[in-house]
Amino acid sequence: MPSSNTITWSKWRVFDGIPPLAPHVLAEILDGGQAFRWRRIHARPNPVYQGIWAANLAQLTCDAAGRLAWRAPSARASAVGAELRRYLALDIDFAGLEQSFPRDAGDDPALASAIAAFRGLRILRQPFGETLLGFICSATKQIPQIKQMLALLAERHGSEFLPGHRALPAWPELAALTEEQLRACKLGFRARHIHRAAQYIAARGGARWLRETENAPYPVAKTRLLELPGVGEKVADCVLLFGAGRLEAFPVDTWIQRALRENYAHALSEKMSGARLAHFAREHFGPAAGLAQQYLFAHARARSRAEMNRHPVAQR
Repeated sequence: MPSSNTITWSKWRVFDGIPPLAPHVLAEILDGGQAFRWRRIHARPNPVYQGIWAANLAQLTCDAAGRLAWRAPSARASAVGAELRRYLALDIDFAGLEQSFPRDAGDDPALASAIAAFRGLRILRQPFGETLLGFICSATKQIPQIKQMLALLAERHGSEFLPGHRALPAWPELAALTEEQLRACKLGFRARHIHRAAQYIAARGGARWLRETENAPYPVAKTRLLELPGVGEKVADCVLLFGAGRLEAFPVDTWIQRALRENYAHALSEKMSGARLAHFAREHFGPAAGLAQQYLFAHARARSRAEMNRHPVAQR
């Protein structure tokens, strides 16, 4: 992401009406695997993150009281502020949704511990097409590598909306690219998936197909996504959770499989597939299962990092 030194920024403004956030919780929201176009630009006194989505550029931080604060390029601040409210899903009372979880210590101590460790965690509501692109790129890759791929796609094939800042190419633009052009952005085998997915989407109405999929009921939307090359159960659920606000979506990756098997073994069998694990989770956690997933995911990774820090030699 280019330097922002040439941009005149608005004053910092605070979003009211949401619970305070600890810096590590904001880091998890923006840089923990929901989105891939944010980066930390300052570490002290409080971390500041800069990110792009669609044709928007913003910076986010938590002030000393834990209030979520933002700023944007001055000329676009009002529009970006409105877009941020949707992007951060500020219309959703996530703390209220937590009350539906089986979170009492006797009922679900694992989830209760995860919520206590990451209180205030939110689910982003990103542009649907961008979310689909990002998670097709995510196959077998870590977050820094996914960021690099998307940065190259934006740099080489995206539209410049501010000097030195580019949006990701939309799916009609991706459909006009060759597989070789996509591979040049370090996509590897994902280039073929994106190329074929772009052709599939274009043949079915392009933006209309994406819009209908985003707005469809969860089972219908997931079935449509699973028809795309490069989209399996986990990717489809990630796209619906982080790009369509479908909180019943429960992505199952290695971290979540481990967390479920460690903490809910009494209800699971060894042979349960990812799809069956997700079905168990939706029944156990209820209509906001996707929020529970993010708590368990964040907590599992944090515990692993802490263990590595305690025993660095043994983990090498």
